[in-house]
Amino acid sequence: MRGGGHRRRLSDEFGSDSDAEENGGGNPTRTMKCVSCREEYASSDAGTCRECYEEASETEEELKREIEDLKAKVAFLRFSSWTPHQHQRPTPPCFTDVVLVASDDDSPVPVPAHKAVLVASPVPVPPSRRGDAMLKTVGSLDLMQKKKSPASRSPVFRAMLENEMEESLSGTVKISDVSYDALRAFVNFLYTAEACLDEQMGCDLLVLAEKYQVKHLKTYCEKFMVSKLNWENALVSFAFAHQHNAKNLADSALSLIMDNMDKLRKREEYAELVDKDPRLVVEIFEAYLSKQVNTAAHKDSLSKP
Repeated sequence: MRGGGHRRRLSDEFGSDSDAEENGGGNPTRTMKCVSCREEYASSDAGTCRECYEEASETEEELKREIEDLKAKVAFLRFSSWTPHQHQRPTPPCFTDVVLVASDDDSPVPVPAHKAVLVASPVPVPPSRRGDAMLKTVGSLDLMQKKKSPASRSPVFRAMLENEMEESLSGTVKISDVSYDALRAFVNFLYTAEACLDEQMGCDLLVLAEKYQVKHLKTYCEKFMVSKLNWENALVSFAFAHQHNAKNLADSALSLIMDNMDKLRKREEYAELVDKDPRLVVEIFEAYLSKQVNTAAHKDSLSKP
């Protein structure tokens, strides 16, 4: 990112109007300089140069995305086991009161947690703090209600642990089809809203996020997996995204596939997809056909006088 503003300004060091006249220039031209990239421009081209303008726009979009990510993280961490009689967010008790177990492991190691964290609800804003500034705070109850945020970090855990179910009575939540490392990362995310991801861990945590309705974690994993998309994993990612209702990942993978349709049938994953889930193959070709039709229609509209 280049520093400075994105404007051009007069620069005497490149000559003045009188200099131009003395050198025989009939039309004096003032030289402009872009403050960002320092390139020279004629005054007739005054304004922000195209490269600096595009870079500034990209930087602005990146910052907006970062701000939205931080807002989502703050909102997630503001979930708490708050009750109407409390005016401060409580801290978890010193001793854990529930354990999660990867039931498929041969020798399962329990992952301790606090029930209050698993079933945490949004933190309401005390009446005394409901000023304009507070209403703008990410995670305030008003804002969360407007955005239809979930009632807890995990509605599934909430149902398990706040009702007379086996998990509530035993204090043990058995989770199938997950490794100990993934389960530990999952619980850690519920406390910190952070996870150290690789492609396998991203898949594992997205599956858990979908199963236990931890929306912030699902979005977190989808963004990571979209950033790792390439032609080698596009088909597998597309099928995985459909299986676990990851729309952003599915759309990004489909876009990449459509950009490489000439190579699609050569992939081994394509033959596997035809056998296992032909409806996804149909969806790919329908989306590609729709794209071609729209492109042709756009070209026709441009060619008409």
